[in-house]
Amino acid sequence: MAGLTDTYTLSNGNKIPVVGFGTWQADGDEAYDSVLAALKAGYRHIDTAAGYGNEEFVGQAIKDSGVDRKDIFVTTKLWNNDHGYEATKLAFADSLSKLGLDYVDLYLIHWPNPVNFRSNWKEVNAQSWKAMEEFYKSGQAKAIGVSNFKPHHLDALLETAEITPMVNQIFLNPSDLQPGVVEYNDDHDILSEAYSPLGTGSVLKIPALNDIAAKYNKSAAQVVLRWSLQHGFLPLPKSVHEEYIKANADIFDFELEPADMKTIDGFHGQAELVTDPDTADF
Repeated sequence: MAGLTDTYTLSNGNKIPVVGFGTWQADGDEAYDSVLAALKAGYRHIDTAAGYGNEEFVGQAIKDSGVDRKDIFVTTKLWNNDHGYEATKLAFADSLSKLGLDYVDLYLIHWPNPVNFRSNWKEVNAQSWKAMEEFYKSGQAKAIGVSNFKPHHLDALLETAEITPMVNQIFLNPSDLQPGVVEYNDDHDILSEAYSPLGTGSVLKIPALNDIAAKYNKSAAQVVLRWSLQHGFLPLPKSVHEEYIKANADIFDFELEPADMKTIDGFHGQAELVTDPDTADF
C-alpha cells in the first residue's frame, strides 16, 4: 500500500480508500475545519452520520475543499429514530440535503437494535434495507451496508435482503478485535471498517504498545493504524488537530513484523470494549 488513495474493492466492484477520516464527536466549525484539513492532507474518504449532527458542516467542507466530488468517498448513516421503509426514505433525503450532495458513496444502518425498536428490530431493519436497496439501484447510494451489526443481526437481515451489505462498520481495535464478527464479515465478503480504531485514545495508553512504536520510530497511533491495515481492516481515525490528522496518514512507509502483530493482537480488554447493541440504551 502506497498511501491514502489506495483502495479496497467492495463486493460490488466499487473502490473504497483504505483509510477514512472519522467525524464522530466533531461539532459545527470543528467538523468543518477538520474535514477541510483532512482533505488538504490527502484523505479522500470522509465518514459522517445523521446521528453526529454535523452533516451540513462536513458537506460544506467537501464543497469548499476544491477537491472534485468524484474523487471523494463519502459515507453517512441512518440514525436510530428513523428505521422503517418510509422513515428511511425521508432520513436519506434529509442527509443528502444537509450534505449538499446528490449521492453518497456508502449509506449504512447505524445501529441494529435501537431501544425504540427493540420489540421489532428485525422487521424495521428489513424495511430500512428495502429502501436502501432502492437507493442503491437508483445510484443515490453507490454502496450500502451496516454498522455495529453482530452475526445474528446480519443473519436476520439476510433472510429478506436481495443485496448483501458491502460494509460492516464496527468498534475494532487491539483492545477488542471482535473475531466472531470479523470472521462473519470475511465469510460474506463484507468489509470490516474500524471506527474508534484507537479506542478513542484509550488504546494508546497500553505500555507495551509504546515499546513497539519506539522500535519503528513511529507513534503508538501510527502503529495501531498500521496494524489495522495489515489485518485488512479499514480504519477511520478521527482528530480535530491538524498535526494528528497528518500523522495518522503517515502509516504507509513501514510494516509491522509478524511477532509485533501477534503482540498487539494480545491486548484484548486492556482498553475499551464494544458496547452491546442489544442492550445499549439508545
